[in-house]
Amino acid sequence: MSNAQRPPSDALPATPSPIRLRLRLHFGDVLKLGPGKADLLEGIRDTGSIAAAGRGMSMSYKRAWSLVEEMNAAFRAPLVHSSRGGAQGGGASLTEMGERVLAHYRRLEEIILQAGQDDIAAIEALLAP
Repeated sequence: MSNAQRPPSDALPATPSPIRLRLRLHFGDVLKLGPGKADLLEGIRDTGSIAAAGRGMSMSYKRAWSLVEEMNAAFRAPLVHSSRGGAQGGGASLTEMGERVLAHYRRLEEIILQAGQDDIAAIEALLAP
C-alpha cells in the first residue's frame, strides 16, 4: 500500500501496550532492589560481562560496577563473581546467591501482577480513551 493509500496514523486502531509493573523493595538504608538492578543481574547472567550488561542498559561501566558492588556488599554473600581481563579475558557471572535473589525478585513481580489483575483492569477501565 502506498503512503497515499494509507489511512492517517490516528485512524489506525491503537494496539494496547502491555501493562508493566515496577517493583522496588527498600530494605531500610541497606539496599534498594528494583527493576534496574534486577535487569543488570539478568544482563550479567546472559552476557557474562558487567560491561556488556551495562551497555545493554545504556549504563556506563562505572555505574554498572558501582551497582554490583552495592549489591555484593548488601547480601550475606556476593551476587556477582567477576574476574579481571588479561590473556584469558575477564568476565562475570551470577553466584548461586545472585541466581536466588534474581529468581525471588522475578517471582514477586509475577505474584503481584497476578494478584492485582482485577485492580489493574479496574484502573485501566478508568483511563480516558
